[in-house]
Amino acid sequence: MSNKQTHRFQALTRRQLLKAGGASMLGGLALGAAGLSRQARAEAMPGEMPAKWDEEVDVVVVGSGFAGLAAAHEAAKAGASVALLEKMRTPGGNSIISGGVIAAAGSPLQAEQGIQDSPDSLYEDMLKAGLYLNQPELARIVADKSVETVQWTIDELGVEYSGLSHMGGHAVPRSYSVASGSGAGIIEPQLARLKEMGVAPRTGMLLKRLLRDDDGRVKGVIAHSGFRHPDLESGTPVAIKARRAVVMASGGFGADPVFRALQDPRLGGDLDTTNQPGATAEALRAALQAGCILVQPSWIQLGPWTSPDERGFGMAPHFVQGVTASYGLWVDTRTGKRFVNELADRKTRADAILAAGNRTIAFADAKGYGKGTMDTSKQRLGRMKRSGALMEYGSLEELARAHDIPVGELKATVKAFNESVDAGKDSEFGRYMAANVDKIDTPPYYVMRLSPKIHHTMGGCAINTRAQALDVLSNAPITGLYVVGEASGGVHGASRLGSCAYTDCLTFGRIAGRNAAAQERWG
Repeated sequence: MSNKQTHRFQALTRRQLLKAGGASMLGGLALGAAGLSRQARAEAMPGEMPAKWDEEVDVVVVGSGFAGLAAAHEAAKAGASVALLEKMRTPGGNSIISGGVIAAAGSPLQAEQGIQDSPDSLYEDMLKAGLYLNQPELARIVADKSVETVQWTIDELGVEYSGLSHMGGHAVPRSYSVASGSGAGIIEPQLARLKEMGVAPRTGMLLKRLLRDDDGRVKGVIAHSGFRHPDLESGTPVAIKARRAVVMASGGFGADPVFRALQDPRLGGDLDTTNQPGATAEALRAALQAGCILVQPSWIQLGPWTSPDERGFGMAPHFVQGVTASYGLWVDTRTGKRFVNELADRKTRADAILAAGNRTIAFADAKGYGKGTMDTSKQRLGRMKRSGALMEYGSLEELARAHDIPVGELKATVKAFNESVDAGKDSEFGRYMAANVDKIDTPPYYVMRLSPKIHHTMGGCAINTRAQALDVLSNAPITGLYVVGEASGGVHGASRLGSCAYTDCLTFGRIAGRNAAAQERWG
């Protein structure tokens, strides 16, 4: 069969699949038309290109988190005109509310502190946490470009960092802490820089369809202008032509219980999530409808450092990860004993909490709290105490009584850890012991209850090293379509390491933006 005949066969087969409701077959999703409204059914079916485009630009970017803003930045810098679409009322997505840490292996800050590290070590940590289900070439790019990416945020955006954090699953401290304490410390400089470049996010713009022509190329989008979350029928359809490419940076589906439950029935319902309300699956469904490959959607990460005493992401991770993981202990309240390496990867720790019946606490003493918190610690401590999420006790006996912990076992656990501090090695779980870790013996004792929440969805569209989406029939790149950030799959495998999302999103966002701007024009 000739190349031309092969292309015609694939294009015809794709149309037949989609017109038959074949999106339910793409990745095994239950996306039949029967459950959709008449308007949604019509928009879900493939059709001709619009007779008239409402707008024309070089590059359409869908999503305004780290990845989308980085893509828009690089595309505009290369001279492309950019339409930056955001479905919610405000830009930033999950990125703007995230914890404020970005991984960089072999960085200047590490060198200053005498920490030996390398991209190879980060790469191995990513594969280990991902249960070796990562696409190796994608994980390698994240690791190899980690220092370059952080340096870009400093040189190009003026982002400020306050020091290094040791995130769970990493061999050594290698995560730069954003000085503001959240992802807003990167998102806001990104938005400001884009404004200088003449690019502003257009909010209330919901992606409804990726327009893929019979020649296999994605040539634009249908979006609803004036969209009001969560009403998927709201807004006015607008056809936007992408003369060069579309970059999909629409995030994951952590706040979409229906789509989550299709991937893992245990994770539907009203299970709490750290995600913002717009982290739903409409854009991913549109990508599948256009013929993208869905990979690893059932790997859904639970954050192990969240508290049942506050909603969403909250402030708990700043204390649980920033303080207790390095300077305190995590204890099973039923036994008074440690149950996991507090610096293990997220999946290991979340699974251990669930195995303990979700009856666990994280605590540190006054010395540990002082060493683990940042300049804003006193203000944050006050807010956490007022909310009831952070509790303070004058003694271990008082702590044990409040949480129904066997006091003798709790004291024995603390004693064993203090002996490990003296020895310079954690004899029980092999936890990394920083040079400034001290004994736990100075009241007051600060405590949080632990309860994992939906945090990150590792699955998404399959991509190559150029961030191009791959076709479900041919495995070849889909011309004119790039997918980055949490909308893509394969980078992190079964479980993402903390602080690697920032590196992933910014690195591949920049790659996609440059490649989209360089894509040959059509029409």
